[in-house]
Amino acid sequence: MKVFDVFNGDADGICALQQIRLAEPVESTLVTGVKRDISLLKRVKANPGDQVTVLDISLDKNRDPLLALLANGTNVRYFDHHFAGEIPGHANFESNIDTAADTCTSLIVNHTLNGAHAAWAVVGAYGDNFDQSAEHIAESLDYSTEALAELKQLGICINYNGYGATVDDLHFPPDQLYLAVKPYADPMVFIKTSEAFKKLSEGYAQDMASASALKPELETEAQAVYVLPAKPWARRVSGVFANDLAQASPDRAHAMLTRLEGGGFVVSVRAPFSNKSGADDLCRQFETGGGRKAAAGINLLPDDQFDLFVEKFKAAYPG
Repeated sequence: MKVFDVFNGDADGICALQQIRLAEPVESTLVTGVKRDISLLKRVKANPGDQVTVLDISLDKNRDPLLALLANGTNVRYFDHHFAGEIPGHANFESNIDTAADTCTSLIVNHTLNGAHAAWAVVGAYGDNFDQSAEHIAESLDYSTEALAELKQLGICINYNGYGATVDDLHFPPDQLYLAVKPYADPMVFIKTSEAFKKLSEGYAQDMASASALKPELETEAQAVYVLPAKPWARRVSGVFANDLAQASPDRAHAMLTRLEGGGFVVSVRAPFSNKSGADDLCRQFETGGGRKAAAGINLLPDDQFDLFVEKFKAAYPG
C-alpha cells in the first residue's frame, strides 16, 4: 500500500500534516505546491487500497479527481475548511470538513487527534490568521506570553513562504519546508535551532518593509484596495500583508491585487474581522476564484476585470 499526503503549501496545510505524521509516522509521497496551487488531487496516481490524506484544499476544486480515486478503490480522508459543495458519500471516503468562519484545517486535525500535538495546531492557526482560535487552544499548553509570540511569528513565516506565482518565488518549496519541520515535535525547538526559520524570518522582515511603503488605491472606513507590483517580494508578501492590515483595521475589508508579469492580477481578499463572511462568495464570482468565508482569492484576474472586481468588492463590504 502506498501513502500519499496531499496538502496546501501554506502554514495551515503544513502544520496539519505535521500533526498527523507525528501521531501516525509513515513514509509518504508528498503532493503540494504554492498556496494558490490547490488542484492537487489530479497529480495523485494511486492504486486500489492506497491511502490518500488530503489537507487544506477545497473539495469543490478537486471533485472530479476525488471521485475518480474513490471509484478506483483508493481510500481517501479529507481535512479542510474551504467551500466544499456537495460532499460525496462513499465507503472509502472519510470527511473531516468544517467551513465555520472561526476554524482552519490545523484546528480540525487537532480536534480529530484529541490535542495530541496541539502546539503545531497553534502555529497553523496563527499562520492562517486565526489568532483567537490559536490562543484558545494554547490555553491548555504551558507557554509564556513571549513563547506564544514566537509561535505566532513561526506561523506567519511558514504561511508567508507559501505565497508566490511559482515555487521559484518562494524561499523553500513547500514539500522541503515540511521536511525541515518534520523532525520537530516541539515547534519551539524548531524556532531555536532551525536555519530554515532564520531564513524565513529575515525574508519576511525585508518583504514587509517593502510592503509598508505602499499606498492604497482605495481607502475608506469600510474598504481598502492595494495594488502591488509584479515583483517576487510582492507575490511573497501579499497574503501576510493582507492579514496584517486586517488585524490592524478589524472593521475594514481588504483586497490585495498583485500584478503578474504576463498581465492580470493575483487577488487576496480579507473580510473584516468584525464580520468574517463573504470573501469566498465574492471571489467565486470570478473564474479562478475561491477560498473561505473570512479569506479568499482569485488566481488570475484579467486586467479588463479590475474595475468590475473593485465594484463587486465595494458592494460586498459597503460598511
